[in-house]
Formats: sequence, C-alpha cells, structure tokens
Amino acid sequence: MASQILLLTTLLAITCSLVVAFEPSPLQDFYVANATSLVLRVNGLPCLESKLATAEHFFFSGLHIPRNTSNPVGGKVTPVNVAQIPGLNTLGISLARIDYAPMGVIQPHTHPRATEILTVLKGKLSVGFVTSSPENKLISKVLKKGDVFVFPVGLDHHQQNLGSETAIALSSLSSQNPEVYIISN
Repeated sequence: MASQILLLTTLLAITCSLVVAFEPSPLQDFYVANATSLVLRVNGLPCLESKLATAEHFFFSGLHIPRNTSNPVGGKVTPVNVAQIPGLNTLGISLARIDYAPMGVIQPHTHPRATEILTVLKGKLSVGFVTSSPENKLISKVLKKGDVFVFPVGLDHHQQNLGSETAIALSSLSSQNPEVYIISN
C-alpha cells in the first residue's frame, strides 16, 4: 500500500511539473493593435480582426533617415514598437534606431521588461551596464561598426559616441513595450 501511494505521488508530481513547464501556443497567429476596435483587447490594446490585417499593419519605413541630435545629450532614439507597427502586438519584440552626435550619449537608463541587443552600424561607441548587488560591477566595452553588445533585462546601461563624427546603432528589444527609465541626465 505504501509503495502504491509513493508511486501515485511520484506520478502526480511529474504530471504537475510538466503542466507548470508547458508554454501554450497563442490562440491565433497575431493580434494587430487597432485603436478603433471595440471587439477584443490583448496586452491592453484593442485588436483588429485578423481577417482584416494587411501588409501595412506589419510595416514601418524611415529607419534610414538620420535624426536630429542637436539636444543637450547629443543622442536621438527612434523607436519602432507597437505604436509604429501595430502587427507587433503580442509578438514580444521591438527595435530602435539610435543616432549619436560626436561625443553624444544615451544617458544611463534601464528597460525593466526587455533585454537589449545593440548593433553598431556606424562609428565607435563606449557601452556598458552595471550588474546588480552585491557587486555593482561595471561591464563595458568599446564597439565599432558591426559589433554587437547585450544589455540584460532591467540593468542600468549607457552608450556614448567616442568619435568626432556621427554614430548610428540599431537596438533590438525582447518586448513590444520595454519601457525606459532614465537614471540620470
């Protein structure tokens, strides 16, 4: 009797761990954000019926356009998220173009919901992040064109153009809404 209870308990534990580890598939392929829809809300956004989706819901043009960096920090971020591409809703990704004036910075900030992968397209950048307690260690590197650096989710990080010419980077984020909190100016 004791062995049967042990066997039943073991099977139940295995079954429960499989259920907890299971990640269900989405109910449909995509949920295009649509401010005028009253039918369905996913991720807090009203959604278009999928049969009404077009290529325009999954498209953005303009990342090739240089941005104005004549501001106090000398940096400009051009986001491409669900606000620009409604088809990104529920897909868990976004990106941004970052333009840097000579010696321009993207001041220390954090994304509480996303890991960021930064790819340098032009110029030379000093980048880094600070690890969590207890060490609070700075991990930094100088990047040049074609280099890639990862900023783990939620950690304070920064970027600075080290060159005398403009620099450009592409930032990919693991959330449709990574949020950004500026640590300091």
